[in-house]
Formats: sequence, C-alpha cells, structure tokens
Amino acid sequence: MEIKNICCIGAGYVGGPTMAVIAFKCPHINVTVVDANSEKIKAWNGPVENLPIYEPGLAEVVQQVRGRNLFFSDDIAENIEKSEMIFMAVNTPTKTEGQGAGMAADLRYVEACANDIAKYSKSDKIVIEKSTLPVRTAEKIEEILKENSNGIHFEILSNPEFLAEGTAIEDLFKSDRVLIGGDKTKSGQKAVQTLVNIYSNWIPKEKILTNNVWSAELAKLASNAMLAQRISSINSLSALCEKTGADIDELSKAIGMDHRIGPHFLKASVGFGGSCFQKDILNLVYLCNHYGLNEVAEYWHQVIKINDYQKKRFTKKVIEHFNGNLKGKKISIIGWGFKEKTNDSRESASIYVAKWLCELGAKIEIFDFHMSEDKIKKDFITYDFITNNYPTILSPEKEKIFKSSHAIILMTGDPRITKFNFGSSCVFDGRNVLKLASLKSKNKIISLDKPND
Repeated sequence: MEIKNICCIGAGYVGGPTMAVIAFKCPHINVTVVDANSEKIKAWNGPVENLPIYEPGLAEVVQQVRGRNLFFSDDIAENIEKSEMIFMAVNTPTKTEGQGAGMAADLRYVEACANDIAKYSKSDKIVIEKSTLPVRTAEKIEEILKENSNGIHFEILSNPEFLAEGTAIEDLFKSDRVLIGGDKTKSGQKAVQTLVNIYSNWIPKEKILTNNVWSAELAKLASNAMLAQRISSINSLSALCEKTGADIDELSKAIGMDHRIGPHFLKASVGFGGSCFQKDILNLVYLCNHYGLNEVAEYWHQVIKINDYQKKRFTKKVIEHFNGNLKGKKISIIGWGFKEKTNDSRESASIYVAKWLCELGAKIEIFDFHMSEDKIKKDFITYDFITNNYPTILSPEKEKIFKSSHAIILMTGDPRITKFNFGSSCVFDGRNVLKLASLKSKNKIISLDKPND
C-alpha cells in the first residue's frame, strides 16, 4: 500500500511531536493530526512560541513543515476517510472505577477511537497503536473494527513510543530503536514493511525491530517499569545515605561506572512523575495479578511504594525543620513540572509536596519556567487542594527573588536556578543540584541524603 496521507488521532505529547518529525523527514507524505479538542488544535495552529506542548526543538520543526505537509484539524471524519495509515495516540489513563480501578488502563478513548475509524473509513487502512496499551489490546481494537467495518480490511500494528519528555525531538531524530509489531500473516507483514519504509527515511535499518504485536505492546510497559525501578532503587539508597553519612551523588557515580549498570536514571530525586511510569507499572501489576503471578505483581508494586515513600520522606524534612508548625510559613517551590524542560505536570512530585504542606497551613508560592498559570490552577482542582489555601503562582517574568521566604524547595534540576537570589532562606534541594560554595556560604541546604541539623 502506498502511503500518501497519514492521520494521527490525538494531539498530545506523543501525537504532536511524533507527527511533526515524520512530516519533516517524509516530505512526500501529508500528515494530519486530529483531535476533538478544538482549542488544542487552535493552539497547534497558532504562534509556534505558544504551542500546547513545550519540547526543545519542537517549535522549530513545526515552523518548517506546518502548512506544507503537516496539518492540525478537528475534522476527524474527513481525515480518517482520506488516510491510508492511522496512528492512535489517545490518552490511556488509569481506571478510576469498575474492575481494575486504580491499576488497569482505561481504554475508553482507545475504543472510541477504533469506533471512529470503523465508522468513517471507506477504504483499507493500516491502524497503528501508538498509545501505551496493555498486552492484547490489539485484539480488542481488531474486534471493534471487524464488527463495524462494512467489509473494509484493517491491519493492526503496535508501534510504541519511547520518548522522554524534555528530549522528545532528539529521541525521535536519533531513536535508540523503533519497535513495530504485526501479525505474521502475509498481509500483516506487508503492513509492517510499509511502516518500516516510513521510518527508514531517517532511522538506520538495524535500529528498526519487528516482532509480534504482543511483544511490542509489552515492551513499552516493561521498559518504563525497568527505568522506574532504577529511580526507586537509587532513591531508596539516598535514605540509607542520610542515616550513614554516605553521599548519594558519589554513590551514584561509583555504581554508574560499572559498565554492566551504566549511569542513566541513577540521579536521586524526590521521585518520578509524568504520565507513564506510575500508570504503566500499575498496569503491569494488574496484568500480573490477572494471570496469577502474585509475587511478580508485588515485586513491581514495590517500585511505586518506594516512590511514594521518597516523596513523603522529603516532605517530612520540611515539616521537621519547622518543628511541625507550618501555619503561615511562606515556602517557595521552584519547579512544578515533573521534570525540567517540559510543561507537563502529570503526577509531578511537586504537586504532592505542595498539597501536603498546604494542608498543614503553609503559604506556598510556585515558580516554574514552562508551566502556564492556567495549567497549574487546573492541577489544584485535579489533585483536590484545599480551596481556602491555594498556592500563589509567580509569573516567569518576575525577578527571581525569594528573600521573604521561610524556605525554598527546589524541584527542578534546571541550571538557571543557580542565578536566583535565595536571600538567607533554608533551601531544600530535591534534585541535589546545589553544590556551589557561593550558595553554601549563605544558605542552609538540606538535601536528599543529608539529615536535618
């Protein structure tokens, strides 16, 4: 099948950047990103400096291809109909009710997406799972498409994304690997090769792996689980460093120099956040329990428990510094996104730390380099902050002075924070980034691996 038109359903953190790079690298293909949220589409079509997603390099790519062969639209029906290949990049949150609530993936958006594809398709399509999905979801998608296909043939592929927010564009241009799962049938392998041919425009063939659908689906969950496990492992050791006097950064360096282990994801922090790690591990736990692998489920569940423990351990340091009395204390939190170089705050450790301190009466103010005030305010509602003590949001344009704060909490590793004026405030370093003598001379710094004095 010759691919002239690609449609991606979902204009979020996966769909937007991925399709921008495909359009950039494949100028012979028209790529359209669709979403039911017309305001999001309007933002994608607006000024590139105000795109709904912040990723280094994204604006530059969008500026070069938007209107040439990259388009954003809320007309889902028309773009499904005219496309030969459709990517499904919709949200797959954790279920909040029913069987598997709190752990299993909520597939309502995936199912709605499949129904739309079946409803509006008038020719054969290659349908690609791009969202992170539980194993054997392709069966459910295929079932929906067949029930409503009216004789149209669909091939289902799994092509999980392995992007890290903050480096997504770089990851797309220079992928460690591209994974494509498809049926072993003749038509299934033909569809796989069609997608291989698209990625081959810029990805070396040896980095494009083809396998069955189920392996591809599970690979994404397993990869995120392994990465999260490393973070929880080093964070658990930071607690031991606090008790023994060891330095967690020195420990991380020593461990990471072992070529069998490597240095990545061994940086201690308040805990991991983002849309994937916790959700995917909980999904993995649910799947293991479903298949009776209770010991395996508990092993992976412990990664989440350590992550929760680390957030609470760090917050306890702040509480103990004030002898449990935070009433009216002004505390500045720098960093609201779950990591630097992103405007995504989903499951950010900052949210939980701020919420717990607000509940104890602290007056919290928030500064972030990339988060808009509207997004932060939505988090107050989503995460059930007490309404009579919402944090204050500092404008990014203001001079970064926190002289009047009783304490500063650093929740980002952005190097720009070293230029801030912390006055004489006590600094709680949640990323272990302040190693400068100039700061140590006038600020008391409490880090992840040091006890409160």
